[in-house]
Amino acid sequence: MKRFARYCGLNLLGYLLSFFGTVSFAAELLPTDWPQWRGPTRNGHVTGGQWPDSLNESHLKLTWQVEHGPSYSGPIVVGDRVFTTATQEKTNEVVYAYDRTTGDQLWTTEWEGSMSVPFFAASNGSWIRATPACDGEILYVAGMRDVLHAIDCETGEETWCVDFTKRFDSPLPAFGFASSPLVQGDAVFVQAGGGFLKLNKKTGETIWRTATDGGGMFGSAFSSPFITTLQNKELALVQTRESLKGIDPVSGNELWSQDIEAFRGMNILTPTVHNEMIFTSAHSGHSQLWKHTNKSKSLEEIWSGKSQAYMSSPVIVDGHIYLHLRNQRIACIRLETGEECWRTTPYGKYQSMAVLGDKILALDEGGELLLISANPDEFQLLDKRRVAKNDTWGYLAVSGNQIFIRRLDGLAAYTWK
Repeated sequence: MKRFARYCGLNLLGYLLSFFGTVSFAAELLPTDWPQWRGPTRNGHVTGGQWPDSLNESHLKLTWQVEHGPSYSGPIVVGDRVFTTATQEKTNEVVYAYDRTTGDQLWTTEWEGSMSVPFFAASNGSWIRATPACDGEILYVAGMRDVLHAIDCETGEETWCVDFTKRFDSPLPAFGFASSPLVQGDAVFVQAGGGFLKLNKKTGETIWRTATDGGGMFGSAFSSPFITTLQNKELALVQTRESLKGIDPVSGNELWSQDIEAFRGMNILTPTVHNEMIFTSAHSGHSQLWKHTNKSKSLEEIWSGKSQAYMSSPVIVDGHIYLHLRNQRIACIRLETGEECWRTTPYGKYQSMAVLGDKILALDEGGELLLISANPDEFQLLDKRRVAKNDTWGYLAVSGNQIFIRRLDGLAAYTWK
């Protein structure tokens, strides 16, 4: 069954949802769901179970696969469904829902919405970029042309959408809507419309808009927001093209701001929090650990290192950060001191990582899945396996005993045995 989203605005279903809510297939998220960018806690950590030491067919079996147009979006998994996106024929953006066990297609929804990125980035494609987010009932999908679509997970019907360029008279971001939405409570947070926004998740109404000074070159935010608690205060960490900011998620007030050095504003990774401290790293900048004191409107630097990240967001295991670098190496850094424990030979241009216990799954942009021991003493590659013949830019998703890989030309589901 195929349904088309033909316009952007509150339709009748959207109005009804604002008053009555909705009944859907999964009213509450499960701990094993992978409902958003980098998983349930937005830091790449997986809940439950244990991974074996091998990726061979006897341990990890391909259970189904489907073909699609290209996408940078990672798949997300909620309840018995897996969702993915694609750009089709360079004109439309499409969302697909599948039965996670069988691979049967449940619905598709699409809209006109493609665009071309600047020439120096076009070699990697002008496809839909952001990973969707889901609250168990509604799927929030960021279209390239700075449009957010709210889609009913059960039916595929669009409940509302917001075109931020029209709402705020803001320019179309040169790289498209790249930052992944974040859902918390009754709100959805996005870096779009030339700022950081909090929307009513039932209606799409703007609650507040802030951080409108951080677009930088080409006006696109790359990094995805992260909500955490520091010094007993909840705040949203928002990395713009030029700075790292702490935002009050209730009021939208900017609590502090710290400039981050980066080539052409390539602050791309998601900031990572450990023991009241914030780690970030940028193209042509530094790896840095920061902390905030209540008396300051900026951050205090704990240490700065020479390692430079690019697009890959890191994971933390037992006080050590595992980071894929701009020069394509993987490095392990001791967070307390900034000491680099080890660095590998090159892998691909990008890696998405997931952690369970003392093992890291790293999906390489070149189509290889790596199983790495989280060992600060030495790099230990436990196993590797090719899972795609072409690029795999989408963040991998891990839910229960399943792994979902968004290949450039499709979606594949693997099952741990």
